[in-house]
Amino acid sequence: MQKVISIGKQNFVSLRENDCFYIDKTDLICKWWESKDEITLITRPRRFGKTLNMSMLNCFFSNQFTGREDLFKGLAVWKKEKYRKMQGTYPVIFLSFAAIKGSNYEDARDGIIMAINEAYSEHRYLLESNELTDGERKCFEELDYYAKNPGIKKQVANDTICNAVKNLANCLSRYYKKKVIILLDEYDTPMQEAYLYGYWKEFTAFIRSLFNATFKTNPYLERAMMTGITRVSKESVFSDLNNLNVVTTTSTEYETCFGFSEEEVFQALEERGMNNQKKLVKSWYDGFIFGNTHDIYNPWSITNFLDKKQVRPYWADTSSNSMIDELIRKASTDIKEKMEELLQGKEIVVNFDEQIVFEQLDQDENAIWSLMLISGYLKAEQIEYRGVLLEPWYHLRITNLETTAMFTTMFKGWFAKNQSNYNQFMKALLSDDIDAMNYYMNQIIMTTFSYFDVGQNEPERFYHGFVLGLIADQTDIYEIRSNRESGFGRYDVMMIPKIKETKKYPAIIMEFKVRNIKREESLEDTVQTALTQIKEKCYDAELYDRGLKKEEIHHYGFAFEGKKVLIG
Repeated sequence: MQKVISIGKQNFVSLRENDCFYIDKTDLICKWWESKDEITLITRPRRFGKTLNMSMLNCFFSNQFTGREDLFKGLAVWKKEKYRKMQGTYPVIFLSFAAIKGSNYEDARDGIIMAINEAYSEHRYLLESNELTDGERKCFEELDYYAKNPGIKKQVANDTICNAVKNLANCLSRYYKKKVIILLDEYDTPMQEAYLYGYWKEFTAFIRSLFNATFKTNPYLERAMMTGITRVSKESVFSDLNNLNVVTTTSTEYETCFGFSEEEVFQALEERGMNNQKKLVKSWYDGFIFGNTHDIYNPWSITNFLDKKQVRPYWADTSSNSMIDELIRKASTDIKEKMEELLQGKEIVVNFDEQIVFEQLDQDENAIWSLMLISGYLKAEQIEYRGVLLEPWYHLRITNLETTAMFTTMFKGWFAKNQSNYNQFMKALLSDDIDAMNYYMNQIIMTTFSYFDVGQNEPERFYHGFVLGLIADQTDIYEIRSNRESGFGRYDVMMIPKIKETKKYPAIIMEFKVRNIKREESLEDTVQTALTQIKEKCYDAELYDRGLKKEEIHHYGFAFEGKKVLIG
């Protein structure tokens, strides 16, 4: 009998007690324990089973689940006697920052207090013990009162909050005569919000103190694991931690512990009589690479597909992607051109630091590649280490069809208000209607350029990238070449029809020029400069070699100046 697929259930106990669909990831327990690392930070994209795995670790180690062998019978960890004896033998503090999404510092700080108080509430039985001091009892009550009365003005002191987890570990350690395991899920969620809403410096100073007390100066700590999406720079929040092992998507540790392998996915399809869907599922949801392990599938999309039996961008639809959207829109033409290459299925090779320094995202635009890699939107098929300093160069591609669909939807959203004008521009371009091309292109520019930096440093590249973005979805009809060498020079854009209806789909050569006010009196002069270059440098020679006739080739000069364009 097929097991029920429970979408979004992240509680290990509930999944196991209700005999729901579950792919065994308990090998994480053994690998983590055998590593002997004191503090482990694992980063994985969203919806990749981080929370479920942390719930599993809690159920396995916590003495609140002593004797719950029913939860692990039949799973990999239970085959080893050493671990059967270890189940339910440690005091555990389990925290989650997943819900902390405040738009200001005060709300984020309150969110931290709520999360810590939830952990305290799990262990309120300690209040019945004689082990606690008056100060420790007061901490329990102060946190609980504040959490239940969020409107009160009396603040909990920063020192109380930052030492609260350490103090709870002290209480548990004395009570059980054993050091404590600390699990922190989605540690970086509030940090992303702090960056987006502009209270980064204040919040990271606070969180650095919390992490220092919890993980660095905590003598009651046995081990700790943190999970998140991003690897926040050590200088930002981990500057005091020298006992931290960071495991990113390019690390070789824990490669198979998050996400589904191809074998696991195909077995699930076979059990549901869906063998004929393997190729489709692979093209849409495969493509993730962790360390040296390829063919990792997105578990959120797979479970949704198994449940609904329809291909949809399930994973892509679970986030607004607002940070990446904003960074791409504000990025240079070079970044936008590289995005065009990626959307055409090509590989780009770029150098960046995998650590995310949020406060530098606006200064170091290459950080966007790091953000998209760790978020799962891009995959690193190879990493080269170049030069004496062995700097990493990443060979990146878009992960799969689902992420391609996400980017396409994002870019279309920029031009949504101009869809009618865009359609009319393409119609005019294909029918050689110069007047209509000029009208609709200027309409598009006037309403769209407010989204972008018009490119004061390299304006021609900016306009080039903009027009490429407009014609990017014509690849079914045209082979689109950009910035390519011909026999006599480098043309800007060439559109070569893939079908023989040249009356309907002519070959097109475009040359872009920004008006030089010292040499050209008007945009009309700039257009003529562009057209003259096409003719003198014989850019259409290749098209003639393909057998096209002169009347089947259209030349266009695009002259730009600020938010004005003239096409001729």
